[in-house]
Amino acid sequence: MNDGIKLALDAMASAKCVAAMTGAGISTLCGIPDFRGPKGLYRNPDAERIFDIDWFDRDPSVYYRGCRELVYGLGEFRPGPVHDALKRLEDAGRLDGIITQNIDMLHQKAGSSRVYEVHGSPLVHHCRRCGKSASFDEIMDMVSANGGASALGDPYVPRCPCGGAFKPDITFFGESLPEEAFMRSQELAARADLMLVLGTSLTVFPAAGLPRLTLHNGGRLVIVNAQPTPLDEYALVRLPDLLEFANAI
Repeated sequence: MNDGIKLALDAMASAKCVAAMTGAGISTLCGIPDFRGPKGLYRNPDAERIFDIDWFDRDPSVYYRGCRELVYGLGEFRPGPVHDALKRLEDAGRLDGIITQNIDMLHQKAGSSRVYEVHGSPLVHHCRRCGKSASFDEIMDMVSANGGASALGDPYVPRCPCGGAFKPDITFFGESLPEEAFMRSQELAARADLMLVLGTSLTVFPAAGLPRLTLHNGGRLVIVNAQPTPLDEYALVRLPDLLEFANAI
């Protein structure tokens, strides 16, 4: 075991409150493309429109075209080594909660119970016209039953009986972060004396500000990410290999 991992494990063992913050890097280990990676969503010419709330209200098929595989193919993916490692920490009483920027629901699949999804989740969809809710499974059934496309060849858009389009509770550009999840995340970050920052480059705000809240309140950071982050110089430990770190837990 290298010295950095040992120092991180020792810090976790002595901490009174440990938080984890996760990003796309832990999901790429499961085979899910990073949005900003070479095969990611943001290589799509319509990328800026896919998660834009004004565009969704104008033409929801842009979203359903762009996310046909990324969101509605999530059932094919299983939790990876970092998800499982965090579940082990929770079971051992050594992890107080997970703040995630991911929308893939894999922490819940792994069995973690205290997960705060700061960018929302597709677990529930709401009609943009009347507010009626539908579960992810219900939307999946609607999409599957219609083959994913309309008779005209355009992407099938799940619609409410009122005629409104169902939108996932993912935070789109132009929308506020989910209030409850972000408030809980701030509370956890503020009281954590150690935060594990796993698989995120800490460039998307306001979520990227949460580890700074831990530092501001006297806590320490363990950062594990393949690429550099703006907070590397403030971290107790900085490691590049998520898989090695997860296997050591």
